[in-house]
Amino acid sequence: MIRRGAILTGAVTLLLAGCAIEGRRSWKPSELRGWIVDEPLPKADFTLESMNGGDFSFLKETEGFVTLLFFGYTNCPDICPLHMANISAVLRKLTPDVANQIKIVFVTTDPERDTPERMREWLGHFDRKFVGLRGTLDEVNAIQASIGLGAAFREEMPSGDYGMAHAAQVLAYTTDNRAHVTYAFGTRQEDWAHDLPMLVENGPPSHE
Repeated sequence: MIRRGAILTGAVTLLLAGCAIEGRRSWKPSELRGWIVDEPLPKADFTLESMNGGDFSFLKETEGFVTLLFFGYTNCPDICPLHMANISAVLRKLTPDVANQIKIVFVTTDPERDTPERMREWLGHFDRKFVGLRGTLDEVNAIQASIGLGAAFREEMPSGDYGMAHAAQVLAYTTDNRAHVTYAFGTRQEDWAHDLPMLVENGPPSHE
């Protein structure tokens, strides 16, 4: 009786899985509004300090989620706050079942000023679920180099302060642990609202 029950349960599970797969339509990256990556980028495998304490393994902690990865800094006057504000505004409008399948990871390029406390405060203005990570600038630049992004570097200002030159795009990884699309500075909320549900609900795209 137990064996037959197990077989029946397995059959039902396979049937439900088949229905879930059939519920997803086949789609192509060209349907998205971001910049399509010619060769999908494998998800970077790195571990950095979390703003909430302890280590954060990017590959492990984002497994199974649509993941947006961005390198910036909290004193950024334009690119960083605009990206974070637009993404957070769209996430609030999505249904919880979609929004909860998306993770946003912010890696600082200014570890000298971006302490864990500072990142928690700054990211908290947008969404308390956003993840802030910190490492040395050499560590961060090595991660960026591994995924084809240019190195961040310090730019001195006449005032004696400094800014950080850094990549302006957000990488979007789907559940196959690859980035098929990136989002440039200036991506509008309506574009995020179009693409994020597609990335979540339809799974990784087909390149055929």
